[in-house]
Amino acid sequence: MSDFPFFLAAGARRDYAERLIGMFGLQRQRERPASGYWLELGDDRLELVTHDKHGAVYAEFVEGAAKHRREQGGGRGQPVAKAIGLKSANILPSVVDATAGLGRDSFVLASLGCEVTLLERSPVAAALLFDALDRARSHPDTADIGVRMTLVHANSIDWLSALAPEHCPDVVFVDPMFPDTDKKSAAAKKDMQAFQQVIGDDMDSAALLAAAWHAARKRVVVKRPRLGAPIDGMKPSVVMEGKSTRFDLYIKQSMSKPA
Repeated sequence: MSDFPFFLAAGARRDYAERLIGMFGLQRQRERPASGYWLELGDDRLELVTHDKHGAVYAEFVEGAAKHRREQGGGRGQPVAKAIGLKSANILPSVVDATAGLGRDSFVLASLGCEVTLLERSPVAAALLFDALDRARSHPDTADIGVRMTLVHANSIDWLSALAPEHCPDVVFVDPMFPDTDKKSAAAKKDMQAFQQVIGDDMDSAALLAAAWHAARKRVVVKRPRLGAPIDGMKPSVVMEGKSTRFDLYIKQSMSKPA
């Protein structure tokens, strides 16, 4: 359970606040904390906030960048869609996003028709995702997309390892947080800066990749910065490089066993 601080700024949403507290083990605060990070529920959404440099961080599937990608993102030609195997797929693959974070890639895949399970072990990120999904399912533009996204608050390694064969997904998607040595990049992305402060880096990525490999029916897709270090333990069968992002593909058909 978590003891992460939670502040209710919108009194009319008390019932919803109690639901979030119960689901994610948050610690109710009578006043905003004087320092650090906390989750704050306002009239419109749940946010991760701090008194420091950057503004609020929240998950969003209806407006902003999510709306732009939904309407003008490029469909199956988007890099993440091609990495998952959507470009020429006759049957859409089932996908598990093992490191859901703020759910942006999961939303893209769900908007293209995939059934996506979002795994998130952090109670902070899971609470933000739950709130974003609740809003998406209530909006006419995104309701059908939201129902294709299932949030599971769990440790991905344990969850994937416990899957029965008949429940295994076609694809497992992994986007781990590594220790960031690019200070300019880290400063430019307030959500990643906040997440690294609150959640920390994924230091068990090799174990997660192994669990993902054994659970996936067809492939594992690992998203990395273009020049980022690969996950230890396995060599990808295909590498797709973009301007700033790289996808390492571990395709079952071309790999008999982990390297």
